Amino acid sequence: MIRLLKRVACIFLGALAAQAEPLDVQGFIDSQLAAGAKRVVLPPGRYEAVPVKGEHLHFKGLSDIEIVAEGVELVCTETTRAITVANCTNLVIRGLVIDYDPLPFTQGRIVALSDDAMVHEIELSDGFPRADAAIGSKYEIFDGETRNLRFGSYYAFTVEAVAPNRLKITKLASERRKKGGEKVGDGIVIGAQHLTGRALPHAVLTDASVGTVFENVTLYASPTFGFLETHCAGSVYRNCTIYRRDGRLRSLNADAFHSKFATKGPQIIGCTAMWQGDDCVNICGAYHLVLETTGDSMRVLAKQSMDIQPGDAVELVDASGNRLPDAHARSVEPAGAASGEELAALAKLDILDQVKRLLKKTYVVRLDRAVELPHGSVVCSLNRTGNGFAVKDCTFGNNRSRGILIKASNGEVSGNRIENCHMEAIKVAPEYQWLESGYSRNLTIKGNTVLNSGAEALQIHAIGSGAGFEDIRIGNNRFQTPSVPALLLPATGCVVLSGNTLNGKPVDERME
Repeated sequence: MIRLLKRVACIFLGALAAQAEPLDVQGFIDSQLAAGAKRVVLPPGRYEAVPVKGEHLHFKGLSDIEIVAEGVELVCTETTRAITVANCTNLVIRGLVIDYDPLPFTQGRIVALSDDAMVHEIELSDGFPRADAAIGSKYEIFDGETRNLRFGSYYAFTVEAVAPNRLKITKLASERRKKGGEKVGDGIVIGAQHLTGRALPHAVLTDASVGTVFENVTLYASPTFGFLETHCAGSVYRNCTIYRRDGRLRSLNADAFHSKFATKGPQIIGCTAMWQGDDCVNICGAYHLVLETTGDSMRVLAKQSMDIQPGDAVELVDASGNRLPDAHARSVEPAGAASGEELAALAKLDILDQVKRLLKKTYVVRLDRAVELPHGSVVCSLNRTGNGFAVKDCTFGNNRSRGILIKASNGEVSGNRIENCHMEAIKVAPEYQWLESGYSRNLTIKGNTVLNSGAEALQIHAIGSGAGFEDIRIGNNRFQTPSVPALLLPATGCVVLSGNTLNGKPVDERME
Protein backbone atom coordinates (compact mmCIF):
# COMPACT_ATOMS: atom_id res chain seq x y z
CA MET A 1 0.00 0.00 0.00
CA ILE A 2 2.88 2.39 0.78
CA ARG A 3 4.35 1.68 -2.65
CA LEU A 4 0.95 2.41 -4.23
CA LEU A 5 0.56 5.73 -2.41
CA LYS A 6 4.06 6.79 -3.40
CA ARG A 7 3.29 5.98 -7.00
CA VAL A 8 0.03 7.94 -6.93
CA ALA A 9 1.79 10.90 -5.30
CA CYS A 10 4.54 10.83 -7.92
CA ILE A 11 2.01 10.84 -10.74
CA PHE A 12 0.13 13.72 -9.14
CA LEU A 13 3.21 15.83 -8.36
CA GLY A 14 4.73 15.09 -11.75
CA ALA A 15 1.59 16.29 -13.51
CA LEU A 16 1.51 19.44 -11.40
CA ALA A 17 5.17 20.16 -12.05
CA ALA A 18 4.89 19.78 -15.81
CA GLN A 19 4.52 23.13 -17.52
CA ALA A 20 3.31 23.37 -21.08
CA GLU A 21 1.50 25.65 -23.45
CA PRO A 22 -2.16 24.79 -24.02
CA LEU A 23 -2.43 21.86 -26.41
CA ASP A 24 -5.27 20.51 -28.51
CA VAL A 25 -4.53 16.89 -27.63
CA GLN A 26 -6.85 15.37 -30.24
CA GLY A 27 -5.57 17.74 -32.91
CA PHE A 28 -1.93 16.99 -32.06
CA ILE A 29 -2.50 13.24 -32.26
CA ASP A 30 -4.50 13.48 -35.48
CA SER A 31 -1.80 15.56 -37.16
CA GLN A 32 0.92 13.08 -36.16
CA LEU A 33 -1.11 10.15 -37.47
CA ALA A 34 -1.86 12.00 -40.71
CA ALA A 35 1.90 12.45 -41.17
CA GLY A 36 2.35 8.67 -40.94
CA ALA A 37 3.56 8.34 -37.35
CA LYS A 38 3.04 4.96 -35.70
CA ARG A 39 4.32 6.19 -32.31
CA VAL A 40 2.91 9.50 -31.08
CA VAL A 41 4.64 11.09 -28.08
CA LEU A 42 2.63 13.83 -26.36
CA PRO A 43 4.56 16.66 -24.70
CA PRO A 44 4.22 16.46 -20.90
CA GLY A 45 1.70 18.82 -19.36
CA ARG A 46 -1.77 19.25 -17.93
CA TYR A 47 -4.24 19.86 -20.74
CA GLU A 48 -7.92 20.69 -20.62
CA ALA A 49 -10.08 19.12 -23.32
CA VAL A 50 -13.51 20.10 -24.60
CA PRO A 51 -15.70 17.18 -25.73
CA VAL A 52 -16.95 16.81 -29.28
CA LYS A 53 -20.19 14.80 -29.53
CA GLY A 54 -19.67 13.60 -25.97
CA GLU A 55 -16.03 12.46 -26.40
CA HIS A 56 -12.98 14.31 -25.08
CA LEU A 57 -10.67 12.03 -27.14
CA HIS A 58 -11.37 9.32 -29.70
CA PHE A 59 -9.33 6.68 -31.51
CA LYS A 60 -11.23 4.93 -34.27
CA GLY A 61 -10.13 2.47 -36.96
CA LEU A 62 -6.44 2.56 -36.00
CA SER A 63 -3.93 -0.31 -36.34
CA ASP A 64 -0.53 -0.77 -34.70
CA ILE A 65 -0.43 2.70 -33.11
CA GLU A 66 1.24 3.64 -29.82
CA ILE A 67 0.23 6.77 -27.91
CA VAL A 68 2.87 7.73 -25.31
CA ALA A 69 1.51 10.15 -22.72
CA GLU A 70 4.04 9.95 -19.89
CA GLY A 71 3.65 13.03 -17.69
CA VAL A 72 0.41 14.00 -19.44
CA GLU A 73 -2.82 14.76 -17.59
CA LEU A 74 -6.04 15.04 -19.58
CA VAL A 75 -8.62 17.18 -17.78
CA CYS A 76 -12.15 16.52 -18.99
CA THR A 77 -14.19 19.70 -18.76
CA GLU A 78 -17.62 18.04 -18.92
CA THR A 79 -19.04 14.96 -17.23
CA THR A 80 -19.03 12.82 -20.35
CA ARG A 81 -16.66 10.23 -21.79
CA ALA A 82 -12.91 10.82 -21.66
CA ILE A 83 -11.81 8.37 -24.39
CA THR A 84 -13.54 6.20 -26.99
CA VAL A 85 -11.54 3.42 -28.70
CA ALA A 86 -13.50 1.78 -31.53
CA ASN A 87 -12.59 -0.74 -34.23
CA CYS A 88 -8.88 -0.57 -33.46
CA THR A 89 -6.20 -3.27 -33.63
CA ASN A 90 -3.11 -3.27 -31.41
CA LEU A 91 -3.57 0.26 -30.09
CA VAL A 92 -1.35 1.07 -27.08
CA ILE A 93 -2.04 3.98 -24.73
CA ARG A 94 0.68 4.49 -22.14
CA GLY A 95 1.14 6.77 -19.14
CA LEU A 96 -1.96 8.98 -19.38
CA VAL A 97 -3.62 10.54 -16.30
CA ILE A 98 -7.36 11.32 -16.62
CA ASP A 99 -9.32 13.60 -14.30
CA TYR A 100 -12.46 15.75 -14.46
CA ASP A 101 -13.03 19.42 -13.65
CA PRO A 102 -15.88 19.89 -12.76
CA LEU A 103 -16.10 16.49 -11.09
CA PRO A 104 -18.86 13.97 -11.85
CA PHE A 105 -19.78 13.98 -8.16
CA THR A 106 -19.96 16.46 -5.34
CA GLN A 107 -19.02 16.01 -1.71
CA GLY A 108 -19.95 17.37 1.69
CA ARG A 109 -21.06 16.43 5.18
CA ILE A 110 -24.31 15.73 6.96
CA VAL A 111 -25.23 18.68 9.19
CA ALA A 112 -28.72 17.52 10.23
CA LEU A 113 -30.84 14.35 10.18
CA SER A 114 -34.54 13.83 10.72
CA ASP A 115 -35.46 11.59 13.66
CA ASP A 116 -36.09 8.65 11.33
CA ALA A 117 -32.94 9.41 9.26
CA MET A 118 -35.09 9.69 6.13
CA VAL A 119 -34.10 13.33 5.53
CA HIS A 120 -30.48 14.42 5.28
CA GLU A 121 -29.32 18.02 5.25
CA ILE A 122 -25.96 18.37 3.53
CA GLU A 123 -23.38 21.15 3.52
CA LEU A 124 -21.14 20.85 0.48
CA SER A 125 -17.38 21.24 0.77
CA ASP A 126 -15.43 24.04 -0.87
CA GLY A 127 -13.91 23.16 -4.22
CA PHE A 128 -16.64 20.67 -5.19
CA PRO A 129 -19.56 21.17 -7.61
CA ARG A 130 -22.37 23.32 -6.23
CA ALA A 131 -25.76 22.07 -5.15
CA ASP A 132 -27.54 22.69 -8.45
CA ALA A 133 -25.16 20.25 -10.18
CA ALA A 134 -26.13 17.32 -7.93
CA ILE A 135 -28.20 14.52 -9.43
CA GLY A 136 -30.11 11.68 -7.79
CA SER A 137 -27.57 8.88 -8.20
CA LYS A 138 -24.63 7.17 -6.49
CA TYR A 139 -25.25 8.48 -2.97
CA GLU A 140 -22.72 7.12 -0.47
CA ILE A 141 -22.02 7.78 3.21
CA PHE A 142 -18.48 7.94 4.64
CA ASP A 143 -17.47 7.87 8.30
CA GLY A 144 -16.76 11.45 9.36
CA GLU A 145 -13.63 10.50 11.30
CA THR A 146 -12.01 7.64 9.40
CA ARG A 147 -13.13 8.71 5.87
CA ASN A 148 -13.93 5.05 5.23
CA LEU A 149 -17.12 4.06 3.46
CA ARG A 150 -19.91 3.61 5.97
CA PHE A 151 -22.76 2.80 3.58
CA GLY A 152 -23.44 2.82 -0.13
CA SER A 153 -25.62 3.25 -1.91
CA TYR A 154 -29.08 4.63 -1.35
CA TYR A 155 -31.06 4.54 -4.59
CA ALA A 156 -34.59 5.80 -4.03
CA PHE A 157 -34.42 9.41 -2.93
CA THR A 158 -35.02 12.97 -4.03
CA VAL A 159 -32.37 15.67 -4.01
CA GLU A 160 -33.11 19.38 -3.62
CA ALA A 161 -30.70 22.30 -3.81
CA VAL A 162 -31.77 24.57 -0.94
CA ALA A 163 -28.77 26.92 -1.23
CA PRO A 164 -25.64 27.08 -3.43
CA ASN A 165 -23.76 24.93 -0.90
CA ARG A 166 -26.61 22.96 0.69
CA LEU A 167 -28.63 19.92 -0.33
CA LYS A 168 -31.70 18.28 1.14
CA ILE A 169 -31.88 14.57 0.44
CA THR A 170 -35.12 12.75 1.22
CA LYS A 171 -35.14 8.99 1.10
CA LEU A 172 -38.29 7.45 -0.31
CA ALA A 173 -40.37 4.88 1.53
CA SER A 174 -38.69 1.97 -0.26
CA GLU A 175 -35.40 2.85 1.46
CA ARG A 176 -36.77 2.38 4.98
CA ARG A 177 -35.54 -1.21 5.00
CA LYS A 178 -31.95 -0.03 4.55
CA LYS A 179 -29.86 0.92 7.57
CA GLY A 180 -26.87 2.96 6.52
CA GLY A 181 -26.02 4.09 10.05
CA GLU A 182 -25.42 7.67 8.91
CA LYS A 183 -24.65 10.31 11.54
CA VAL A 184 -24.33 14.04 11.70
CA GLY A 185 -20.76 14.84 10.68
CA ASP A 186 -20.46 11.97 8.21
CA GLY A 187 -19.14 12.70 4.75
CA ILE A 188 -21.31 12.14 1.69
CA VAL A 189 -20.70 11.82 -2.04
CA ILE A 190 -23.44 12.13 -4.65
CA GLY A 191 -23.40 12.23 -8.44
CA ALA A 192 -23.11 15.57 -10.22
CA GLN A 193 -23.40 16.66 -13.82
CA HIS A 194 -21.94 19.43 -15.97
CA LEU A 195 -22.84 19.29 -19.65
CA THR A 196 -23.29 21.63 -22.58
CA GLY A 197 -23.94 18.87 -25.08
CA ARG A 198 -24.21 15.11 -25.38
CA ALA A 199 -23.57 12.86 -22.37
CA LEU A 200 -21.81 9.53 -22.93
CA PRO A 201 -21.14 7.23 -19.97
CA HIS A 202 -17.81 5.89 -18.70
CA ALA A 203 -14.31 7.34 -18.69
CA VAL A 204 -12.80 4.91 -21.22
CA LEU A 205 -14.88 2.80 -23.63
CA THR A 206 -13.20 0.26 -25.89
CA ASP A 207 -15.51 -1.30 -28.47
CA ALA A 208 -15.00 -3.91 -31.20
CA SER A 209 -11.23 -3.73 -30.86
CA VAL A 210 -8.45 -6.33 -30.73
CA GLY A 211 -5.27 -6.26 -28.68
CA THR A 212 -5.79 -2.87 -27.04
CA VAL A 213 -3.23 -2.13 -24.31
CA PHE A 214 -3.63 0.41 -21.51
CA GLU A 215 -0.40 0.66 -19.54
CA ASN A 216 0.28 2.90 -16.52
CA VAL A 217 -2.98 4.77 -17.16
CA THR A 218 -4.45 6.53 -14.10
CA LEU A 219 -8.10 7.48 -13.57
CA TYR A 220 -9.13 9.81 -10.74
CA ALA A 221 -12.79 10.20 -11.69
CA SER A 222 -15.48 8.96 -14.07
CA PRO A 223 -19.19 9.64 -14.55
CA THR A 224 -19.83 5.87 -14.44
CA PHE A 225 -17.37 3.00 -15.16
CA GLY A 226 -13.65 3.56 -15.40
CA PHE A 227 -12.71 1.10 -18.16
CA LEU A 228 -15.55 -0.55 -20.08
CA GLU A 229 -14.87 -2.87 -22.99
CA THR A 230 -17.52 -4.37 -25.27
CA HIS A 231 -17.11 -6.93 -28.08
CA CYS A 232 -13.33 -6.90 -27.75
CA ALA A 233 -10.57 -9.52 -27.84
CA GLY A 234 -7.32 -9.71 -25.90
CA SER A 235 -7.37 -6.33 -24.16
CA VAL A 236 -4.56 -5.72 -21.65
CA TYR A 237 -4.72 -3.42 -18.62
CA ARG A 238 -1.22 -3.32 -17.13
CA ASN A 239 -0.32 -1.34 -14.00
CA CYS A 240 -3.35 0.93 -14.32
CA THR A 241 -4.45 2.88 -11.24
CA ILE A 242 -7.87 4.03 -10.04
CA TYR A 243 -7.70 6.02 -6.82
CA ARG A 244 -9.22 8.98 -4.99
CA ARG A 245 -7.39 12.31 -5.14
CA ASP A 246 -7.14 15.75 -3.51
CA GLY A 247 -9.16 15.10 -0.36
CA ARG A 248 -11.93 13.34 -2.28
CA LEU A 249 -13.88 10.51 -0.70
CA ARG A 250 -14.57 8.66 -3.97
CA SER A 251 -12.70 7.88 -7.16
CA LEU A 252 -15.12 6.69 -9.87
CA ASN A 253 -18.91 6.68 -9.73
CA ALA A 254 -19.23 3.00 -10.67
CA ASP A 255 -17.20 -0.10 -11.73
CA ALA A 256 -13.45 0.09 -12.24
CA PHE A 257 -12.91 -2.62 -14.93
CA HIS A 258 -15.95 -4.02 -16.76
CA SER A 259 -15.78 -6.41 -19.72
CA LYS A 260 -18.79 -7.53 -21.79
CA PHE A 261 -18.98 -9.90 -24.77
CA ALA A 262 -15.21 -10.41 -25.16
CA THR A 263 -14.24 -13.24 -27.51
CA LYS A 264 -10.99 -13.40 -25.57
CA GLY A 265 -11.13 -12.02 -22.05
CA PRO A 266 -9.08 -9.12 -20.71
CA GLN A 267 -5.74 -9.44 -18.96
CA ILE A 268 -5.88 -7.20 -15.88
CA ILE A 269 -2.36 -7.30 -14.48
CA GLY A 270 -0.80 -5.37 -11.58
CA CYS A 271 -3.65 -2.84 -11.45
CA THR A 272 -5.16 -0.92 -8.53
CA ALA A 273 -8.81 0.04 -8.07
CA MET A 274 -9.88 1.69 -4.83
CA TRP A 275 -12.75 3.82 -3.53
CA GLN A 276 -14.97 3.56 -6.62
CA GLY A 277 -18.75 3.40 -6.32
CA ASP A 278 -19.26 -0.18 -7.51
CA ASP A 279 -17.41 -3.40 -8.47
CA CYS A 280 -13.66 -3.53 -9.01
CA VAL A 281 -13.90 -6.11 -11.83
CA ASN A 282 -16.83 -7.64 -13.71
CA ILE A 283 -16.24 -9.99 -16.66
CA CYS A 284 -19.42 -11.32 -18.26
CA GLY A 285 -21.59 -11.98 -21.28
CA ALA A 286 -25.35 -11.59 -21.72
CA TYR A 287 -28.21 -14.01 -21.22
CA HIS A 288 -31.18 -13.76 -23.58
CA LEU A 289 -34.62 -14.78 -22.35
CA VAL A 290 -36.23 -17.92 -23.76
CA LEU A 291 -39.93 -17.37 -24.48
CA GLU A 292 -40.74 -20.80 -25.91
CA THR A 293 -39.11 -23.79 -27.62
CA THR A 294 -40.35 -25.99 -30.44
CA GLY A 295 -38.06 -28.83 -31.39
CA ASP A 296 -34.70 -27.28 -32.30
CA SER A 297 -36.06 -23.71 -32.43
CA MET A 298 -36.17 -21.17 -29.60
CA ARG A 299 -38.06 -17.90 -29.61
CA VAL A 300 -35.78 -15.57 -27.66
CA LEU A 301 -36.16 -12.07 -26.27
CA ALA A 302 -32.75 -10.43 -26.65
CA LYS A 303 -31.06 -8.38 -23.96
CA GLN A 304 -30.64 -5.10 -25.87
CA SER A 305 -28.89 -6.60 -28.93
CA MET A 306 -28.50 -10.20 -30.05
CA ASP A 307 -24.87 -11.36 -29.80
CA ILE A 308 -25.40 -15.06 -30.59
CA GLN A 309 -24.05 -15.80 -34.07
CA PRO A 310 -24.49 -18.89 -36.27
CA GLY A 311 -21.89 -21.47 -35.32
CA ASP A 312 -21.56 -20.28 -31.71
CA ALA A 313 -21.57 -22.74 -28.85
CA VAL A 314 -24.40 -21.71 -26.52
CA GLU A 315 -25.05 -22.22 -22.84
CA LEU A 316 -28.62 -23.28 -22.00
CA VAL A 317 -29.97 -22.71 -18.49
CA ASP A 318 -33.48 -23.73 -17.46
CA ALA A 319 -35.80 -21.61 -15.36
CA SER A 320 -34.59 -23.19 -12.08
CA GLY A 321 -30.94 -22.45 -12.90
CA ASN A 322 -29.69 -25.84 -14.12
CA ARG A 323 -27.28 -25.79 -17.04
CA LEU A 324 -28.20 -28.24 -19.80
CA PRO A 325 -25.64 -29.77 -22.16
CA ASP A 326 -24.31 -27.12 -24.52
CA ALA A 327 -25.60 -26.81 -28.05
CA HIS A 328 -24.60 -24.89 -31.18
CA ALA A 329 -26.55 -22.18 -32.96
CA ARG A 330 -27.30 -23.06 -36.59
CA SER A 331 -29.13 -19.84 -37.44
CA VAL A 332 -30.30 -16.62 -35.78
CA GLU A 333 -33.13 -14.63 -37.37
CA PRO A 334 -34.98 -11.47 -36.23
CA ALA A 335 -38.62 -12.11 -35.34
CA GLY A 336 -39.96 -8.62 -34.60
CA ALA A 337 -40.99 -6.86 -31.42
CA ALA A 338 -42.21 -8.72 -28.36
CA SER A 339 -45.98 -9.07 -28.11
CA GLY A 340 -48.07 -7.58 -25.31
CA GLU A 341 -48.64 -11.07 -23.94
CA GLU A 342 -44.90 -11.78 -23.90
CA LEU A 343 -44.16 -8.50 -22.13
CA ALA A 344 -46.86 -9.23 -19.57
CA ALA A 345 -45.24 -12.59 -18.82
CA LEU A 346 -41.85 -10.87 -18.57
CA ALA A 347 -43.19 -8.62 -15.82
CA LYS A 348 -43.56 -11.63 -13.52
CA LEU A 349 -39.90 -12.70 -13.75
CA ASP A 350 -37.23 -11.84 -11.18
CA ILE A 351 -35.31 -9.53 -13.51
CA LEU A 352 -34.42 -5.94 -12.63
CA ASP A 353 -36.73 -3.32 -14.10
CA GLN A 354 -33.87 -1.49 -15.83
CA VAL A 355 -32.93 -4.77 -17.53
CA LYS A 356 -36.52 -5.54 -18.52
CA ARG A 357 -36.58 -2.25 -20.37
CA LEU A 358 -33.79 -3.58 -22.62
CA LEU A 359 -35.83 -6.62 -23.64
CA LYS A 360 -37.74 -5.51 -26.74
CA LYS A 361 -36.73 -7.49 -29.84
CA THR A 362 -37.29 -11.19 -30.45
CA TYR A 363 -35.26 -13.69 -32.46
CA VAL A 364 -35.62 -17.29 -33.56
CA VAL A 365 -32.49 -19.26 -32.71
CA ARG A 366 -32.23 -22.69 -34.32
CA LEU A 367 -29.94 -25.18 -32.60
CA ASP A 368 -28.18 -28.34 -33.71
CA ARG A 369 -30.56 -30.42 -31.56
CA ALA A 370 -34.01 -30.29 -30.05
CA VAL A 371 -34.41 -28.77 -26.58
CA GLU A 372 -37.21 -28.31 -24.07
CA LEU A 373 -36.86 -25.15 -22.02
CA PRO A 374 -39.74 -23.44 -20.21
CA HIS A 375 -40.50 -19.73 -20.38
CA GLY A 376 -38.00 -17.84 -18.22
CA SER A 377 -35.03 -20.00 -19.20
CA VAL A 378 -31.95 -18.29 -20.66
CA VAL A 379 -29.38 -18.80 -23.40
CA CYS A 380 -26.02 -17.15 -24.08
CA SER A 381 -23.14 -17.35 -26.53
CA LEU A 382 -20.16 -19.16 -25.03
CA ASN A 383 -17.91 -17.37 -27.52
CA ARG A 384 -18.61 -13.94 -26.04
CA THR A 385 -18.35 -14.16 -22.25
CA GLY A 386 -14.72 -13.15 -21.68
CA ASN A 387 -13.20 -16.64 -21.66
CA GLY A 388 -9.42 -16.78 -21.37
CA PHE A 389 -9.26 -13.81 -18.97
CA ALA A 390 -6.72 -13.19 -16.19
CA VAL A 391 -6.87 -10.96 -13.10
CA LYS A 392 -3.43 -11.12 -11.51
CA ASP A 393 -1.34 -9.29 -8.91
CA CYS A 394 -3.88 -6.47 -8.43
CA THR A 395 -4.94 -4.44 -5.38
CA PHE A 396 -8.66 -3.80 -4.99
CA GLY A 397 -11.09 -2.59 -2.34
CA ASN A 398 -12.72 0.07 -0.18
CA ASN A 399 -15.76 -0.08 -2.46
CA ARG A 400 -19.46 -0.55 -1.79
CA SER A 401 -19.83 -3.84 -3.67
CA ARG A 402 -17.83 -6.77 -5.02
CA GLY A 403 -14.08 -7.06 -5.54
CA ILE A 404 -13.78 -9.51 -8.44
CA LEU A 405 -16.97 -10.74 -10.14
CA ILE A 406 -16.41 -13.49 -12.69
CA LYS A 407 -18.88 -15.10 -15.12
CA ALA A 408 -16.32 -16.32 -17.66
CA SER A 409 -14.34 -19.53 -18.11
CA ASN A 410 -10.81 -20.75 -18.82
CA GLY A 411 -9.36 -18.04 -16.61
CA GLU A 412 -7.26 -17.21 -13.59
CA VAL A 413 -7.69 -15.03 -10.51
CA SER A 414 -4.33 -15.05 -8.75
CA GLY A 415 -2.04 -13.08 -6.49
CA ASN A 416 -4.55 -10.31 -5.79
CA ARG A 417 -5.07 -8.37 -2.56
CA ILE A 418 -8.72 -7.48 -1.91
CA GLU A 419 -9.60 -5.48 1.18
CA ASN A 420 -12.65 -3.83 2.71
CA CYS A 421 -15.14 -4.67 -0.04
CA HIS A 422 -18.61 -4.15 1.42
CA MET A 423 -19.95 -7.20 -0.42
CA GLU A 424 -18.25 -10.38 -1.68
CA ALA A 425 -14.50 -10.11 -2.26
CA ILE A 426 -14.44 -12.78 -4.99
CA LYS A 427 -17.71 -13.87 -6.53
CA VAL A 428 -18.11 -16.43 -9.30
CA ALA A 429 -21.73 -16.40 -10.39
CA PRO A 430 -24.06 -15.83 -13.31
CA GLU A 431 -26.69 -13.26 -12.33
CA TYR A 432 -30.24 -13.83 -13.53
CA GLN A 433 -31.55 -10.47 -12.28
CA TRP A 434 -29.00 -8.69 -14.48
CA LEU A 435 -29.15 -11.33 -17.26
CA GLU A 436 -25.34 -11.54 -17.11
CA SER A 437 -23.79 -14.84 -18.14
CA GLY A 438 -22.52 -17.43 -17.51
CA TYR A 439 -21.46 -20.50 -15.47
CA SER A 440 -17.66 -20.61 -15.08
CA ARG A 441 -15.64 -23.69 -16.06
CA ASN A 442 -11.93 -24.41 -15.86
CA LEU A 443 -11.21 -21.61 -13.40
CA THR A 444 -8.19 -21.18 -11.10
CA ILE A 445 -8.38 -19.01 -7.95
CA LYS A 446 -5.02 -19.09 -6.20
CA GLY A 447 -2.67 -17.09 -4.01
CA ASN A 448 -5.12 -14.29 -3.26
CA THR A 449 -5.35 -12.38 0.04
CA VAL A 450 -8.81 -11.26 1.15
CA LEU A 451 -9.15 -8.95 4.15
CA ASN A 452 -12.32 -7.80 5.90
CA SER A 453 -14.97 -8.54 3.30
CA GLY A 454 -18.47 -7.33 4.11
CA ALA A 455 -20.03 -10.56 2.79
CA GLU A 456 -18.41 -13.85 1.78
CA ALA A 457 -14.68 -13.73 1.11
CA LEU A 458 -15.39 -16.19 -1.73
CA GLN A 459 -18.78 -17.05 -3.15
CA ILE A 460 -19.48 -19.48 -5.98
CA HIS A 461 -23.20 -19.26 -6.51
CA ALA A 462 -25.62 -20.76 -9.01
CA ILE A 463 -28.90 -19.34 -10.31
CA GLY A 464 -31.75 -20.42 -8.06
CA SER A 465 -31.42 -24.06 -7.05
CA GLY A 466 -29.47 -24.95 -10.18
CA ALA A 467 -26.02 -26.30 -10.94
CA GLY A 468 -23.63 -25.68 -13.78
CA PHE A 469 -20.07 -24.94 -12.64
CA GLU A 470 -17.20 -27.20 -13.68
CA ASP A 471 -13.58 -27.67 -12.62
CA ILE A 472 -12.92 -24.78 -10.23
CA ARG A 473 -9.58 -24.99 -8.41
CA ILE A 474 -9.12 -22.92 -5.24
CA GLY A 475 -5.62 -23.06 -3.78
CA ASN A 476 -3.28 -21.26 -1.36
CA ASN A 477 -5.59 -18.32 -0.70
CA ARG A 478 -5.64 -16.42 2.62
CA PHE A 479 -9.14 -15.40 3.69
CA GLN A 480 -9.45 -13.10 6.73
CA THR A 481 -13.00 -11.95 7.34
CA PRO A 482 -15.61 -11.58 10.10
CA SER A 483 -18.42 -12.51 7.71
CA VAL A 484 -20.52 -15.60 8.33
CA PRO A 485 -20.60 -17.56 6.16
CA ALA A 486 -17.07 -16.69 5.08
CA LEU A 487 -17.09 -19.05 2.11
CA LEU A 488 -20.10 -20.15 0.07
CA LEU A 489 -19.29 -23.00 -2.31
CA PRO A 490 -21.42 -25.41 -4.36
CA ALA A 491 -22.36 -28.72 -2.78
CA THR A 492 -21.45 -30.53 -5.99
CA GLY A 493 -17.99 -31.86 -6.70
CA CYS A 494 -16.98 -29.10 -9.12
CA VAL A 495 -14.64 -27.38 -6.62
CA VAL A 496 -11.20 -28.58 -5.50
CA LEU A 497 -9.71 -26.94 -2.37
CA SER A 498 -6.03 -27.06 -1.41
CA GLY A 499 -3.83 -25.09 0.95
CA ASN A 500 -6.30 -22.32 1.80
CA THR A 501 -6.63 -20.64 5.20
CA LEU A 502 -9.62 -18.91 6.76
CA ASN A 503 -8.95 -16.59 9.71
CA GLY A 504 -5.60 -18.29 10.24
CA LYS A 505 -6.81 -21.90 10.12
CA PRO A 506 -6.94 -24.44 7.29
CA VAL A 507 -10.18 -24.10 5.38
CA ASP A 508 -11.00 -27.82 5.49
CA GLU A 509 -10.90 -27.76 9.31
CA ARG A 510 -13.14 -24.70 9.53
CA MET A 511 -15.66 -26.10 7.04
CA GLU A 512 -16.34 -29.35 8.93
